[in-house]
Amino acid sequence: MSFTKTVLITGATSGIGESLLHQYARAGYQVIACGRNTLKLDAFKKVYPTLITLAFDVTNPEQISDAATAINTIEAIDILILNAGDCRYIDDAKNFDGKLFNHVINTNLSSLGYLLQYFLPKVPQGGQVVFVSSSATILPFPRSEAYGASKAGVDYLANSIRLDLQPQGIDTTLVHPGFIKTPLTDKNDFNMPFLLSSNEAALRIFNGVKARKNYLHFPKRLTLLLKIFAFLPAAIWQQLIKKRSA
Repeated sequence: MSFTKTVLITGATSGIGESLLHQYARAGYQVIACGRNTLKLDAFKKVYPTLITLAFDVTNPEQISDAATAINTIEAIDILILNAGDCRYIDDAKNFDGKLFNHVINTNLSSLGYLLQYFLPKVPQGGQVVFVSSSATILPFPRSEAYGASKAGVDYLANSIRLDLQPQGIDTTLVHPGFIKTPLTDKNDFNMPFLLSSNEAALRIFNGVKARKNYLHFPKRLTLLLKIFAFLPAAIWQQLIKKRSA
């Protein structure tokens, strides 16, 4: 079978990553699906027989190395989508949970260093690297010390590496989704305005990456509102954010 391009997706067994897997597979791409849930990976392979699956934990460098070795025969990864992540909240800031903070930083940010080390060399000239971050980096939110800090790091990493990859003909896309209905957000106990499905998010990412955009943010009803809040005096936007998060 002849494929349009090859795309590797981390966090492909749930949420946005799972929807991206279906989006790219149905569009005729060779998909390399990465995740920890081997049962789901096996189930996906029954639906898409040409699917390549890699089972590993993004917080385990040795497993990432083994996964990269397993696809040595793949000459090029045209689109590298770094999507895997976790969202946990600091419920008691005074009694700060350092272990939880460390876990979120490792999962969402530190893991990217190893993923880039092992997979970025396969991205050729004309290829793309996609970082799925969060609109939570536009403004601070209550209880989001760990999640927000990790995603702010993703933003800086994406915007910085773009400068170094441009001379090599590799484009970088930073994605700021708003609230997306996933197993992670299903646990949220607060209002989530303008909630989108993971399929809607995946379609927007697919189209934006295809258009080779540097920056994607959606839904704009939310992200533009947050950007407007950011221009207001701190005392005002802090009260607004607290009310919205209540």
